[in-house]
Amino acid sequence: MEIKQVKVDNRIDEFINNEFSGYATQCEVALNYEEFCFAAEDEGEIIGVITGRAYYNEVHIGDLIVGKNCRKSGVGSKLVRAVEDNYKGKGYEKIALTTFGFQAPGFYKKLGYELEFVREDKDPKLSKYFYIKKI
Repeated sequence: MEIKQVKVDNRIDEFINNEFSGYATQCEVALNYEEFCFAAEDEGEIIGVITGRAYYNEVHIGDLIVGKNCRKSGVGSKLVRAVEDNYKGKGYEKIALTTFGFQAPGFYKKLGYELEFVREDKDPKLSKYFYIKKI
């Protein structure tokens, strides 16, 4: 056996998809797997993006990135709402996400996300915040 770092390609994707879904089926759990990406555009220019995955009974926000010239203008809130609206009523119970101390803990709290846990770091900017919201 050899362990090496590789780029994700069709062969790796196929292995992941087959094993991930096969194990869920074996355990009699509905997979409900879907990757998502919503983009905010202004006059053809991308000003914000939110990505993640939905699986089992949970939606997980991976990244929320808003261009520096558009921060604090409501773009991030609209992108988060797009995810919430898209997955309501589709069998998912909650949206989960993490953010670092220097990023957006207050932002998610303002949007109604409940803090589950903080993994403290010696540098508070790098403390990791775990949030959840029932949908």
